[in-house]
Amino acid sequence: MNAMSCCRPASAAHVLDRLFENFFGETPAVAIAPGVSPGALALDVSEDDAHVIVRASVPGFTKDEVQVELHDGELSIVAEHQEVKEQSQERYYRRERRVGSLTRQVVLPGIDPKAEAEAELRDGVLTVRVARVRPETPRRVQIR
Repeated sequence: MNAMSCCRPASAAHVLDRLFENFFGETPAVAIAPGVSPGALALDVSEDDAHVIVRASVPGFTKDEVQVELHDGELSIVAEHQEVKEQSQERYYRRERRVGSLTRQVVLPGIDPKAEAEAELRDGVLTVRVARVRPETPRRVQIR
């Protein structure tokens, strides 16, 4: 334990993570995915019979502030806004709400790299649907 860690209180989540690490010998399943930084755009990726579906939380962003790109099977989402309206009647101590950006790239499984995609933004949730590659029916291989 170093001098810095003894002087600041640990969060409850951090304490539980350490407990699970020590008990099970690894990070718990609820940990952040490898390569994803804390504060990154949160995603759910699912599928149905015809599409891979990505849902991203982008509260407070309009559709004009969100860019969605699909290139070679990788989906990229960038949401940025910056509002510079000043209220002359108010003095701000801290102003964080109207400036921000979120970004995330994810490789989508089982899609044609040139697949068509559609996106919809409703109630702070961006939903992107990308056509899946239809799985081939199994074929029997003769043994010689």
